[in-house]
Amino acid sequence: MLGKSEDPFGVASAGLTWLPKEEHFGITHEGRLVAHAGLLRLPVAIGDTGTEVVGVGGVAVAPGMQGRGLARLVVTAAVEHARTMGPLHALLFCRPPLAPLYQHLGWHSLDEDVRVEQPGDRLVTMPLRTMVTPLRDGARWPSGPVRLLSLPM
Repeated sequence: MLGKSEDPFGVASAGLTWLPKEEHFGITHEGRLVAHAGLLRLPVAIGDTGTEVVGVGGVAVAPGMQGRGLARLVVTAAVEHARTMGPLHALLFCRPPLAPLYQHLGWHSLDEDVRVEQPGDRLVTMPLRTMVTPLRDGARWPSGPVRLLSLPM
């Protein structure tokens, strides 16, 4: 879908190890996958409170198909499914130029740094923009430092 690019998501410079997604949403055109988003339930600590979020990742639109609203469609479908998974919020990491797309879809940037686990028992500050969206009416993101208790998605 993304061609032969060594860095199709534009995040290789972050130097992070990522988890594979467990649930996948796609759009096909003429028998070819042209848009994708994946989901994964993840443990997170916000302040002193442990909870879970639905991580959204692997969002991509094939070259030549961009600018047609496919990212909006596939992310919207994934978030609608995430609403059935239990956690109160979805979380994603994105490059800053993509933040306006997600803001248009109802996502909000977190002001605080987010720490994520990496191989070798390392804990690193996520260099990408962290965004969240509620999955239930009235759900509010708690205040406090955020730590993803796993590899990022």
